Amino acid sequence: MNKVRLQVITPDRVVFDGECTMIEYNTTEGFVGVLPGHVAMTQIIAPGTLTIYEEGKEQPMYAAVMSGIATIMPDTITILAEILELPEEIDAERAKQSKERAEKRIEEKAENFNLERAEQAIKRANARLDTIKVSKIS
Repeated sequence: MNKVRLQVITPDRVVFDGECTMIEYNTTEGFVGVLPGHVAMTQIIAPGTLTIYEEGKEQPMYAAVMSGIATIMPDTITILAEILELPEEIDAERAKQSKERAEKRIEEKAENFNLERAEQAIKRANARLDTIKVSKIS
């Protein structure tokens, strides 16, 4: 078995439905790579870049994923993503501004400051910016 069926679904669209040779993404437990034949499991997705490797394609497909759930079976993987953006859909300037605002809040410890919320904003901005960066490098 050298391919696995992958479905990547958001609330408003199916982003990917086909076969791949491997995927990589961030979970709440760390960065993972999943190959065909993987043991069955469910994982919580954390902000980061989803990388999909398709057989015969020179470049992988990239997407920024903010949160979701991955269900893995030996022959199928389903990713239900709450928020997913393809590189061409990401507003880099907006992501940079969001990151800067959050970093400023952390630095200043402003009134009604929520550290967890600011850290999550930084993670989401970094996921977007990293996805743009890797998609241009390949």
